[in-house]
Order: sequence, then structure tokens, then C-alpha cells
Amino acid sequence: MDTLNNLALGFSVALSPEVFLFAVIGCVIGTLVGMLPGVGPLAGISLLLPATFGLSPTTAIVLLAGIYYGAMYGGSTTSILMRIPGEAASVMTCIDGYAMTQQGRAGPALAIAAIGSFIGGTVSIVALMLLAPPLASLALRFGPPEYFALLTLGLLMLAFLSGGTMAKTLAMAAFGLFLGTIGIDLMSGFLRFQYGIVALGDGIGLVPVAVGLFGVSEILMTMGQGSAPAVQKPRLRELIPTRLDIRQSVGPIGRGTVLGFLIGIVPGSAHIISSFLSYALERRLARQPERFGHGAIEGVAGPETANNAAACGAFVPMLALGVPSGPIPAVMLAALMVHGVAPGPLLMEQQPALFWGFVASMYVGNAVLLLLNLPLVGLFVSLLRIPYAYLYPAILVFCILGVYAVSESVVDVWIMIAMGGLGYVLRKLDFEVAPVVLGLVLSPMIETALRQSLAMSSGSYLILVNRPIAAAMLVLAATLLIVCLLPRGSWRRMLGIEG
Repeated sequence: MDTLNNLALGFSVALSPEVFLFAVIGCVIGTLVGMLPGVGPLAGISLLLPATFGLSPTTAIVLLAGIYYGAMYGGSTTSILMRIPGEAASVMTCIDGYAMTQQGRAGPALAIAAIGSFIGGTVSIVALMLLAPPLASLALRFGPPEYFALLTLGLLMLAFLSGGTMAKTLAMAAFGLFLGTIGIDLMSGFLRFQYGIVALGDGIGLVPVAVGLFGVSEILMTMGQGSAPAVQKPRLRELIPTRLDIRQSVGPIGRGTVLGFLIGIVPGSAHIISSFLSYALERRLARQPERFGHGAIEGVAGPETANNAAACGAFVPMLALGVPSGPIPAVMLAALMVHGVAPGPLLMEQQPALFWGFVASMYVGNAVLLLLNLPLVGLFVSLLRIPYAYLYPAILVFCILGVYAVSESVVDVWIMIAMGGLGYVLRKLDFEVAPVVLGLVLSPMIETALRQSLAMSSGSYLILVNRPIAAAMLVLAATLLIVCLLPRGSWRRMLGIEG
């Protein structure tokens, strides 16, 4: 009963004119930020943080949260229509979302992405409201050894669930891990693989790599074709998902919600990792996995649901314990502290209006985003009717401007171009480029967790097996590696499963 009373208090705050207005503004800005290649939610929140200084703490955090999960929605639009991830969590949506666009089914892809995002976000908000204290305390039991084991398991899980060969997937992930080591060593301060290029001191950015591997390589692939893909004028009934689309999306949306929320409470780039794992899981569970990569709607529904669920799950440790689970919650935590609010276990008791108003505003924000995105599906699809000679040069210009705007570095633009050429070659050789991005995301976290673990144990690797949670995850990771190295189908025979 207390929960319902608190939620009623929250809605009274969230539906007040000022808070509601800024929630809508945040959702609109977030959607636009997500659609612009290279900007992303972190850059959008960081740029607008000074604009919140004159607002009340509740209004400020609601505005920034609207930008966050609005960008999760908006990132799917350019991914589906142009194969350019508006932000990193939409990388997996590019694969089947763009394939559906080429088949003239961009409307259903955009609609399912919006519906899945709404369901994943809404269910996760309910879970945030009910499960924040116990789940946050569980996340606190993870130290550096557990994080290293978890991230290693996640990397091998991707290889196991991937439809491609284990060797190719791990090779691409290893290349991404190497890219993540470029720049300043955070623990020693030494420069690595910089070769005198000052701009590489900060490392290889995720944005130029993702935009190059997906956006620029797609332009090169399309230029290599005899003619540009034809796009028909969309009819209203073609924008609505069929019953088969909805039936095929129910399972992925449900699994993506649970997976995304659980991953969201663990520190790291949860919204990115959850979309990778969701896509890989749906591919492994599918009766016809060969459909993935060629327009399977499950490949859109699962990742889009998972990244929005993870975005909401990331607020659990931030609000309940004052522990940010990634760079975006860290910026939002800083915004609360700037406004004189001390996040932590006492936040719910000392400032119930702020906590429950924030929770209620997320309900409102998800509904606003659904109402904003679904009616605009037809407009988004109509953009594809722009002639190829104008559309793709414009996309290339947006890619360059978006990448340059992140850090105002020409080197990042050259990295994007180089990754575009590399992505073109890899795709011609039937390599999946998505694991490169995942490796780049995980590399600093894996290295930091391993080196912190060794520092805790005076250089002994036994710390990784002396702690039960870490040992269990490493055993599971080793099992997956052994299973993947066995000849195809032999593990099914060992388990008595017919292939």
C-alpha cells in the first residue's frame, strides 16, 4: 500500500506543469540526439547539464533522464533506415532493421522498435520501483574479480550465441579489445600504441569506429552495386506490423526486457552490452537462425527492448546507493550533487518527492516517446524516397560532422574513414563487424578489472578462482569455449539433442 501511495505522490509531481513540460522537452531532445550520428546520449546530457543549473533538482533530473531514454528510442531510426547507428546501443539494430528497410518493410521495423522500447522501459520502471533495494545490494557484492569474470563470460557468450564461426567472431572481438588498449594506460600513465599522434592519447573513440564500420562501409557497399536500392512510397497499411510480426516479436520483447534490466544494474556500458547479448540470444533460440541478417524482425525487437530496459535498470544503483553504473548515470549523479542532493540509501526517505517524482516521470516519458515516434513512422520512411545521389552524400556529411563534433578532432574523422574501408573489406570476406564494437567497449573495463584484481592479490591469479562468484562464471566461460571448439553438432550429440 505504501508503494501505491508513494507512486501517487510521484505522479502528482511528474504531472505538474513544469516537470511535465521538461519531461517532454527532454524526450524530444533525446530523440533528436539519438538520430544524429555520433552525438549519443552522453554527449547530449553533458552539453545540456549547464542548462539545468537554474532548475529545481527534480526538474533537472527529469530533463536529463528524458534525454537519456529518448536517445535510446531515437538511435533506432537511423539504424533501421540508413544502417548508421545514431548511438552505440543501436549497433545491433542496424543488421536486421536495415535489411527490412531494403525489403520495403521499414515501417514495421520502426513500429516494433518503438513498441518494444516502450514495453521494455515501462516494465523496467516497475521493476526499478519494486526491486531497487535488493538488486542494488546484490550488485554491491561484485568486486574487480567478479567484473572480470562477468565481462569475459559476456564476450564468450556472444561468440557462442553468434551465428558465425567461433574463430571469426573471437578474431573480431580480439581486434576490438586491441583497439581499446590504445592511449593512456589509466593505472600507470604511460602512452601505448600512440606512435607520436597526440590525439590518440585519449584512445580510439567508440563513435568513429561504430560510424565507420556501419555507416561508411554501407555507403561503400551500396556504391559497389550496379544501382541504388529502390524505395517504394509507403502505404499506410504497410507501416503497420502484421500479426506474424507481432507474434514473432512477443518472445524477444519479453526476453529483452528481463535481460536488459538485469544487465542494467551491473556497472558498465549496460545498454550497449545488453543489445549485443539480446541479439545473439534471439539468433541462437530461433528455429531458422539463417533469417537473421536478412530482415528477421526478432533482431530488431530484442535489442531495442533490451537497451531501453537496461537504460532504466542503470538507475537502480544510482538512486538506491549513489553508485553510478556507467558514464551516463555518473553525469546524472553529478547533476544531483550540483543541486545539493545527496544520492544514496537515504534518498527515498529524505526526498521522497524527488525519488518518486523521478520514477513517475519515467512512466510519463515512455508514453510521450511512444506517442511521438509511432505517428512519425511514415515521415521517417518517406525520407528514403530522396534520390540516392543526394541521400548518401548527405549521410556521409552527417557522419563526418557527427564524428568531428564529439571531440573536434580531425584524427577521429580519419579513423572513421579507415574503419569504413576496413568494414567494407571485412563484410566482403563475411566477417561480422559488430564484435569489434563490443570488444572496444569491454576492453578498458576488462583490463581495469583484471589489473585491480591482481593489485588486490599482490599479483596472484588465484584471486580469480578463490572467490565463488568469479570462479563459477569463469568455469562457465571455459565450458562455453570448450563447447565452441568441438566439431559442429558434436556437443548436441553429447547432450542427446538432435541437430
